[in-house]
Order: sequence, then structure tokens, then C-alpha cells
Amino acid sequence: MKHCTRTFFRFLLPLFLTFSFSKVFAEKPIAERTDAGHAFDRLAQLVGTWKVKGSESSFRIRFELTAGNSVLVENWLSKGKSGSLTVYHRDGNELLATHYCPQGNQPRLKLVRSPDDNQLQFRFFDITGLHSDEHSHQNYLSFTFRDDNTLVRAEKYKQGKKENADEMVLVRTEPLEPEPRDPEPQDPE
Repeated sequence: MKHCTRTFFRFLLPLFLTFSFSKVFAEKPIAERTDAGHAFDRLAQLVGTWKVKGSESSFRIRFELTAGNSVLVENWLSKGKSGSLTVYHRDGNELLATHYCPQGNQPRLKLVRSPDDNQLQFRFFDITGLHSDEHSHQNYLSFTFRDDNTLVRAEKYKQGKKENADEMVLVRTEPLEPEPRDPEPQDPE
């Protein structure tokens, strides 16, 4: 009996745990992963042009990768002119969003865990260009992925103690092909 117990703890238990944990950690939903790399890759799938579902307005949101595909730029366009930008990039284990608002302030938001498997949420952590808490500024942003061509973009703005929420259902109008990354530099031989 001792031999069986020793064999179990030496060989079978580690093997069992390895297979069990590999299954558990293999496919975690977005909500359980705040990994900056995974979340950035998910956002990068937005590359292209989007419009508000059911709207005939000229308003569009265009997502583009830049800086060797390490930065995602969200550009709000009305009648072809840029109105505001939000820039997404990794900072170590964090994913940051900096919103360049037409109001002249620049709130920065960090990715946080979301209760929804298909959602990425960002919460306010600091700001530049805000002269007073009485001025409006973005303090929340989320993306809920319905499918490859439908997205819910929600945001909240805070002004003093008041908070205003807005939500848009966006549909893809035109995909963009991301630029290929430069090959990794080779070590000279």
C-alpha cells in the first residue's frame, strides 16, 4: 500500500495536476484576463472604419495601428475631419487608454477586469489639462464585442459629482489590413 501511495504522489499526482491546470488555463474568457497583450490584440481586431448602427450621418470612428503595430489609434471623424482621439498602448503589464478630448483635457484610463467575457473595461486613473473637477472629463470606457462586425462602445463623463453615460452600437463599414510588422532584427554573425 505504501508503494502505491508513493507512486501516486510521485508520478500520477503531478501528471494529473499538469493536465488539469493546462485545461483550466488554456482558454480563459476576456473577463478573467487583464493581460495587456491579450487585451491589446483584441482591440487591434477593431482596425477599420465603424459607424453608428442605423445612422446615415457622416460620423465615423476609424481604428488604425501605428508605431510598428504597438499603438492603436481611435479617431472620431465628422465630415472627414478629426474631432477627438483615443490612443491605446501597453505599459508593461498594463493596457492604457489616453483620450485626447476636444475639451482640452487628456484623461488616462487603465484596463480593469470585466464581469462580461466579451468586454474590455477601462477606468480613470489620472488626467492632464483639467483645470477643475467641475469640468467634464472621461472617466470610464468599455468595448463589448457582439461579433466581428458589431461593437458596443460605452463611456462615462464626470463633471463635478454628476456622471453622464453614453453608449453607441457600432457596425464595421470597412476593414483595414494592418501593416506588417518589421522583422525582428537579426544578430550579426
